[in-house]
Amino acid sequence: MSLFEGITFANPNLLWLLLLLPVLPAWAIWRRRKQQGSLVVSTLGGLQHIKPAYPILRHAGTVLRLLAAALLIVALARPQSALSWEDSTTEGIDIVIATDISGSMLSEDLKPNRLEAGKNIAMEFIKGRPYDRIGLVVFSGESFTQCPLTIDHDVLINLFGDISNGMIRDGTAIGMGLATAVNRLKESDAKSKVVILLTDGSNTTGSIAPVTAAEIAKEFNVRVYTVGVGTEGYAPYPVQTPFGIQYQQVPVTIDEEALTKIADLTGGKYFRATDNEKLKAIYGQIDQLEKAKIAVTHYQQKTERFFPFALAALLLLLMDFALRQTVLKGALT
Repeated sequence: MSLFEGITFANPNLLWLLLLLPVLPAWAIWRRRKQQGSLVVSTLGGLQHIKPAYPILRHAGTVLRLLAAALLIVALARPQSALSWEDSTTEGIDIVIATDISGSMLSEDLKPNRLEAGKNIAMEFIKGRPYDRIGLVVFSGESFTQCPLTIDHDVLINLFGDISNGMIRDGTAIGMGLATAVNRLKESDAKSKVVILLTDGSNTTGSIAPVTAAEIAKEFNVRVYTVGVGTEGYAPYPVQTPFGIQYQQVPVTIDEEALTKIADLTGGKYFRATDNEKLKAIYGQIDQLEKAKIAVTHYQQKTERFFPFALAALLLLLMDFALRQTVLKGALT
């Protein structure tokens, strides 16, 4: 990197002193002439064999002092790395993930099961959106907020990892889950407010119907992306028996009509995830669909850069001193 790359000066007016440097060699020539004497002799024959010592170094002292003076002036002007800033944009929206934790989410058509697959992929989604405020709502027979909107994604991910089936009574209250998520977003000033609603069934309980919750979301300009999780047909469901875990094939009953209507009412989109890869791809699509721009300013701290110039000046002066005390001792320089 160049020594002068990104350099500014704290005292730039001192750089005008560089214009005085041409005066130094003129003054040195004048001083040398003043110090020179004259000698009248009858003939130069006896002096012709005398040659000046080290003629190349005769003006070395002047050059070294001139360069040292220039470097000292630059050092006194205090060169610094520039305090730079830039107005850039980054992605930022308010998102609430509303996830179903009902018993059917333990079905193992996704690996290791629907609930854990949804958690793992959602946590990866969160890590990829560092500038968003994200919250978490869980629902089963009822709903509650596991984490309000936050930019502290480490806390959010820890709380996400703690959710499990059985935290609340069983059932599938899709409308309640959506309404709770919208309630978390209604006071938001963000230009883009989003709910990602993930479920594997149809609404079976709760005091708010899914479509009613969708209409509330629309009133608050909340866009809802709905995700139906589960394979086609039947899925293996673990059942505890006296002989250990046994698997039953249970029908997959996702109310795709209701989920599609919720998405359409709010300007979102409905997705169907039949395996882990499709669920991951769905989060990727949502990530690309939601791109709200916010301004971010980046600052860079100033760093003093005068030391290399001062050190170089000192070295040149030491070289000048060494020359005058050795090979040029007694000479006019």
